[in-house]
Amino acid sequence: MLLRQSREILAHAGPMLIAQLASMGMMVIDTALLGHYGTEDLAAVAVGGGIYISVVFALVGILQAVAPIVAHLRGAGREDEIGGALQQAFWLALLLAVPGVLCLLHPDPLFALSPIEPGVEAKARRYLEMLAWGIPAALLYRTFYSCCNALGKPRPLMLISLGGTLLHGALAWLLVTGRLGGEALGVLGCGISNAVVNWFGLLCGMLYMVFGPALARYRLLAGWRPPQARPLRELLRLGLPMGFSNFVEISSFTLMALFVAQLGATVVAGHRIVANFAAICYMLPLALAIATLAQVGQSAGARDWPRARASIGGGLLLAGGLSTLLGLVLWLAAAGLTAAYTDDPAVRAVTLSLIGYVAVYQIFDAVQTIAAYALRGYKITFTPMLVHTVCFWGVGLYGGWWLAFKAAQPMGVAGFWIASLSSLVLAALLLGALLWKAVGERRD
Repeated sequence: MLLRQSREILAHAGPMLIAQLASMGMMVIDTALLGHYGTEDLAAVAVGGGIYISVVFALVGILQAVAPIVAHLRGAGREDEIGGALQQAFWLALLLAVPGVLCLLHPDPLFALSPIEPGVEAKARRYLEMLAWGIPAALLYRTFYSCCNALGKPRPLMLISLGGTLLHGALAWLLVTGRLGGEALGVLGCGISNAVVNWFGLLCGMLYMVFGPALARYRLLAGWRPPQARPLRELLRLGLPMGFSNFVEISSFTLMALFVAQLGATVVAGHRIVANFAAICYMLPLALAIATLAQVGQSAGARDWPRARASIGGGLLLAGGLSTLLGLVLWLAAAGLTAAYTDDPAVRAVTLSLIGYVAVYQIFDAVQTIAAYALRGYKITFTPMLVHTVCFWGVGLYGGWWLAFKAAQPMGVAGFWIASLSSLVLAALLLGALLWKAVGERRD
């Protein structure tokens, strides 16, 4: 059964990995374009992009509660209820779009956390203003995205992500460089393009729900239901801890970028490139984790506990092994990859000094990600949230700040990456123990 479930996870994770990498390709495009356009613009997208990702993924984390709900419904054979569950999640997405837009338009509390060069801050604010226009579309699309994954239908997501990245590559290049004949917009052009692509993704998702044959049996948009208290409470019960976990994990890197901003634009730019590498590497265990959640959730809905255990084992083995190989490749190809991002020798030097940390922690990041998503498949979300908070904010962020600025021999930006590695090791141990307990309580 372990082999069969591993094949199921790989079949699901393959398209998801392509979809995730395509989405990450947008960030790569922004970093590469602005790395050659100007260091100040690259620093602005590092700071502004970190804030945007923190806000969006916190809200998306809440909406991801639809995934275990839909997976359980499918596993239990209650497919007629899936459309209603998705519709309630859409209502929640519209509600959450309001604070999301406000956070991007008024980021002053976040900018106040750390001194930032005035030029970088001004450009980051303009970038966030453009991104705010795409928030409603991003949240609605990610709700559809989570539902498709729970149903084991990742291929349309792959195609939409590829199309969106191609559109962003062309549009961002034209706007950043001024090739359309107007002024070169720099980081502002990237913001406009990202917002346009969010609406493109939502349009494609809606068209697929209406006309896609793979989803026709679920009648996802039929018999539209108004907001209902009980399903919304269930979404929030599961989703709020998931959203806060996402926020803690992502914001630890966002706040790290804000603190690192004190060290100057060159260090921020190098940190941005390394964080970009880390985010790309994370797509592999994330794709496997999403597939594992779907398998565990469907198995739990059917109360097929041996299948759930086999899915968890397959996910952990695949993610741990493949992430180890990926870290090795990153280490060996570091010089060439860095040269592709920037022409600035000083930025290259900062980047190369940090890549080793990313290469090592891939293993622990993979384990903690699979464990967290498997627990979500069991509808266990609150305790993992506490683990993430202690590890990523306590050990990772506070520990990194102390090592970087307050230790007897301050380590600068390297201190943040050492603390991040330590936080992932601890998270892997704690979430692994929690998952072991959950599996043991669900035996025939």
